[in-house]
Parts: sequence; C-alpha cells; structure tokens
Amino acid sequence: MLVILETVLLPIFIMILIGYILQKKFTLDLKTLAKLNIYIFVPGFIFVKFYKTNFEIKLLLYIVLFFIIYIIILYGIGKLLSHFGTKDKGEATTLTNSVLFFNSCNYGVPVNDLVFKGDPLAMSVQVIVLSLQNIFTFSYGIFSIQAVHIGKLKALLGYFKMPVLYALVFAIILNYGNVGIPKFIWTPANYIADAMIAIALILLGAQIANIKFSFKWSSSYVFIFVRLIVGPMIALGIIKLMGLEGIIAQALFITSAMPTSVNSSVIAQEYDNHPELAAELVFLSTLLSAITVVIVIYFSKILF
Repeated sequence: MLVILETVLLPIFIMILIGYILQKKFTLDLKTLAKLNIYIFVPGFIFVKFYKTNFEIKLLLYIVLFFIIYIIILYGIGKLLSHFGTKDKGEATTLTNSVLFFNSCNYGVPVNDLVFKGDPLAMSVQVIVLSLQNIFTFSYGIFSIQAVHIGKLKALLGYFKMPVLYALVFAIILNYGNVGIPKFIWTPANYIADAMIAIALILLGAQIANIKFSFKWSSSYVFIFVRLIVGPMIALGIIKLMGLEGIIAQALFITSAMPTSVNSSVIAQEYDNHPELAAELVFLSTLLSAITVVIVIYFSKILF
C-alpha cells in the first residue's frame, strides 16, 4: 500500500497541487487549458499510444465487449441515481459522467505498470481500455453535455468536429498498414502525448482551487461510492461471465476501480456544465481511491 501511495498517488497529487498554487497566484484561463487538452493533447496521446501498441484483434474484441457491457450497466445506475437526486439536467449529466468516465490513463497506466511490472500483455489491455475510455469521454461525454444546452442533433453533429475520433482511425490504419511516420512528425507527436497528463492534472488542480469545500454530506458522494466500490464489483461479474482469466482478467478488474477521470472535469469546464462539482468529484474519488484501489489489487491476485 505504501509503495502504491508513493509511486502512483504522490506524483499525481503533486501535479494537482501545482495547478492549485498556479490558480491561486495567477488566476489561469481554465477554458484555454481545457481546449488545449481536448483538441491537442488527448488526440495526440491516443494517436501515439495506438500507433505504438501491438495487440491481437481477438484481444481487442474481448475488451471492447467488456467495455460496452460495463458502460451500459454503469449508465443505467448513474441515470437512476441522478433521476432521484436532482432535477437539474446539467447537474445530472455531470453526476452520471463521474461514474462512466474513469481515470484509466494518468492513474491507470502507472498502476498497471507497477502491478504487472511492465508486462506487455497487461499494458496492451490498459492501452485499449484507456483509448476506448478517451473516445467515449470525448464523444458521448461532450454530446451529453451539449445535448442539454443546444439539442441532441446539433450535439451529434458537433461530435464529428472532435479530433479524437480521427486520431484513433489514423493510428489504427498506420499501425496495421505498418506505415512509418517521419521523425519530424513523430517527435512533436510524442511531445504532445507526453504533455497530456501534466496539463490535465494542472487543470484539475486549478479547478479545485475555485471550489469552496464544505465536506458536508451530499447525495453526489453516492456517485463516488458507485465509481470506486460498485464499479469493480460489476466488472468482476462481467469478467466471470465472459470466462476471462489470468493477466487480462486482472488488468480489467484493476482498471475498473480507477477514480473519476480528470477529463470529465475538463469537458465540464470547457462546456461550463457544473465544473466545480465535476472537479470535486474527481478530487474526492482520487483521494479515496488510495484505499479502494489497493484492496482491488489485492483481490485481483486471489480471484484470478
């Protein structure tokens, strides 16, 4: 537990603290930071990761099937809870998104690397999940928020303006076509991909700086419970039903326990949809995951 806290959580919270301090001192333009992440850093990250990763189509299909079932169940739970918890559609969307979007990237990747000691199969599983998660976040996530404000049709058309989808398609085509990328393109692409985690965490810290924490009981905390406790339990059931075993099962089970994604806060900031609530959910779920993720890692070794 101490090793995970030191090697995974501490670096994450240091970056969040930097964003917090910067916001308090300079009052950063949070919308500009959000735009940089959505239109530059996230697409660059997905392009580089998918281009570099070697995986079998069979593995991809298994993980896609797991991901779809997992998200559908979580969506149903999130919608049910938000229906009884709030009448504000924008707030309900932010709450539901906090359950659907989990931090499989800047939290999940280092956890995966630590637990499996750089095993290529385990990391392939993680890269596929984080890619699916990012695509889902920057497609449905943005659509769900925009649909509240501008209608479903305009929101759907707006999705095709997002560069994440095209980054994924080009990466897959170039990967399977074994097409080389010139160094003068590949080098800046890697610079962009490497910057994604830092920018997202700094933005989260800056958002948290604007929050007035009361630490009083709120019905929104139920969504944190669903993300950290119920989510892994659902994943366990799906994994058992699909008959998955070994490293693949362990990697999927562990990544399902990740806290709410930083990017759920990023898109809430970009589209001005209760950004302070989104940032609070991300921060508190990340904080509490110091306990829950360790427990899930322990049980992954016993159950599979």
